[in-house]
Amino acid sequence: MLNLGMSAEHLNENFEHEVEAQKKQNPKVDINILMDKVREEKKKEKKENLIFISLIASVVLVTGAIASF
Repeated sequence: MLNLGMSAEHLNENFEHEVEAQKKQNPKVDINILMDKVREEKKKEKKENLIFISLIASVVLVTGAIASF
């Protein structure tokens, strides 16, 4: 699979560190941190879906090319 950025584990670790730092500073939850995590997860899902659709399209094209010969 393509590695175009930070891994999900690395992003998750960064997020956990941010949350821990936020908890130490303020007992309230910062909605911006939560929204950033949701945005990152959506980006990851979109990228995974695009890769999956590309893979399926490639298989269909290769199968069609083989069947036409």
